[in-house]
Amino acid sequence: MTTPRPTTELSADEARRIALRAQGFLGSPDRRAGVRGVLRHLGAVQLDTISVLARSHELIPYARLGRVGRTTVEDAYWKDTHAFEYWSHAACILPVEEWPHFAFRRRAYRARPHWNHDLPDGAYDQVIKQLRAEGPLTATELGGAKRTSEWWDWSGAKVAVERALMYGEVVCVQRRGWKRVYDLAERAVPEALLHDELDDAECLRRLVRLAGQSLGVGTRADIADYHRLKGEQVDAVIADSGLVPVRVEGWSKPAWADPEALATPARGRHRTTLLSPFDSLIWERARTERIFGFTHRLEAYVPKPKRVYGYFAMPVLAGGRLVGRVDPARAGDTLVAKQVTLDGPKAVPAVAEALVEAASWVNCTTVRVERVDAPELHGPLTKEVTRALIAAMR
Repeated sequence: MTTPRPTTELSADEARRIALRAQGFLGSPDRRAGVRGVLRHLGAVQLDTISVLARSHELIPYARLGRVGRTTVEDAYWKDTHAFEYWSHAACILPVEEWPHFAFRRRAYRARPHWNHDLPDGAYDQVIKQLRAEGPLTATELGGAKRTSEWWDWSGAKVAVERALMYGEVVCVQRRGWKRVYDLAERAVPEALLHDELDDAECLRRLVRLAGQSLGVGTRADIADYHRLKGEQVDAVIADSGLVPVRVEGWSKPAWADPEALATPARGRHRTTLLSPFDSLIWERARTERIFGFTHRLEAYVPKPKRVYGYFAMPVLAGGRLVGRVDPARAGDTLVAKQVTLDGPKAVPAVAEALVEAASWVNCTTVRVERVDAPELHGPLTKEVTRALIAAMR
């Protein structure tokens, strides 16, 4: 692919601010649109099984809107057929308006020759018949989720309903106790959207455009990673996506930007907050390092002795920068900062603010700081946390 010569040059700081605004961390959030507005703005909210303070899909709107109720979050995603779950960046909650855009992926699954699980004879038709008569249902209600305790040993019903999910005949319409709740697509997706009429090129063009809007500015790899497209798929459509080529100071690769993001100065109030490691602002490590100079990875699956920052270390965003990490836990009504990493003394007030706000959100009344990477900052951080708690109670 021949990349057009960029007509716009951005400083590294301009690119960072554009990215922050595109992700909802710079400027006043649209509180009237609420959680649904966040979902539409981001285009995808990643799901994950880990729950420390809350599950990641709850942490995403909290990080942008503040103390939004957790029941409000769930209702916003699932009520009134507003969203569906499908494979995007990973398993993600997606706005229902994006259903047509994933027709290319559904077709690819239908044409897939090999699967990890064998589909028992008659199981697929039985699942569809049962959902039509009784749905929505969990895999357990359909006849069992697993034959054994091993995660890979699915029952025939679970294999069938997951295959139907990938094909698009079935939709995950809710998570209930972290179990998927399945229903027929013909019943769950609005009729105006329930079609696979878009060809692969149009699906990809729309997803590339949406990824560019959600990122603000990004490289080919950034844009591809957002919905886990292949680089060559991006190459095939990016010229017609509406994104414009730009050059960013310090970036070694070509980049593209949302023209609306370029037309409006990135100004406004910065959020101070804890971020889920699965937040789309930081889920791509190379991009996070390039934009913020911050190296981060989830260590939940790293053996405990080899962890550097903790099981679920959450980066702290303040002033448009990543200024530290907190590995949190809960003990009754206490939010416990098991391990805190600070980017120097100047980060202390921001980290304290983020801890106290998060504690309030999950109904904790106090915060305990256990370990700080710089021991000399333990006292100042504890003192600042106490001050912030007192101020929050006034």
